[in-house]
Amino acid sequence: MKRVLAPKMLELYRHLLADGTDGVIELPATMRGRRFRCEAAEEVGPVADQRNHEGHDQRHGGTEVTTGTTEWAVRCELAALYRLMAHLKMTDLIDTHITARVPGEQDHFLINRYGVLFNEMKASDLVKIDAQGCVVERDPDPVRHRVNVAGFVIHSAVHSAREDMHWVIHVHTAASSAVSAQEDGLLPISQHALRFYERLAYHDYEGIAIDTEERERLIRDLGKHQAMILRNHGILVGAPSAAEAFSLVYFLEQACRIQVGAMSGNARLRMPSPAVREKTARQFESPGEREVIELGWQAALRLIGDQAAEYRS
Repeated sequence: MKRVLAPKMLELYRHLLADGTDGVIELPATMRGRRFRCEAAEEVGPVADQRNHEGHDQRHGGTEVTTGTTEWAVRCELAALYRLMAHLKMTDLIDTHITARVPGEQDHFLINRYGVLFNEMKASDLVKIDAQGCVVERDPDPVRHRVNVAGFVIHSAVHSAREDMHWVIHVHTAASSAVSAQEDGLLPISQHALRFYERLAYHDYEGIAIDTEERERLIRDLGKHQAMILRNHGILVGAPSAAEAFSLVYFLEQACRIQVGAMSGNARLRMPSPAVREKTARQFESPGEREVIELGWQAALRLIGDQAAEYRS
């Protein structure tokens, strides 16, 4: 197996070399203080045959994963999540990303192949990359395994700093981008918004996210929260499971849509008391909510049930 840089990451890497670096990307101390070297077409040795007796290889355009494995199950769930975002109109053509950590591979995660629409996503379209943005696939192909460098910068930061966030969703819909541009951010004017009362981070806009140095500031701003508004940009959420990540992004997106709608009438907004706000936020954290989140996830998947055979391929 070879590890190769995705095209845009290779361009960034060459830029680093032009600036006189030795090709080593220095990660901030908050990201474990580790230094990584990532080189194009670097041989890392043979890959053990991971076929098992329970499944068979799925091979599409260079991506080969054994069905019946945990990784394949995650790929299918991630592909479903992409399609669900499309079904709910939470996409921006080929931009924005959803990533998932590969089970048993701490420094590897799956991201969408750049250029594939969310409603087209299949399990085999997902690309495995490491924390430096290097593609880690059998027979890597620069076209089939192209990834967006902005996705690498934002998502690798969160995955590396927050081991509890196995699933990370970043979108910039019209509603979430509108709220991200408002000075007061998300207002506590709806039940959806109150889920995030005093539990929402903010990160100032620094331009298109291709600067690896921004990761340190993004991680610092995220802190202990699971949800963040990226100012003048969009929103980001992370969770241990696909179900919880979906629940978070759905509620945050709905809160933004409600806020934009409520403010469009230029009417005076009514807000619950601080005590009620905190009470509501805590209710969303009660043990029983886990079951509600899972039920909501299974119900959402039924919205795209007729696409299951395709996105699992």
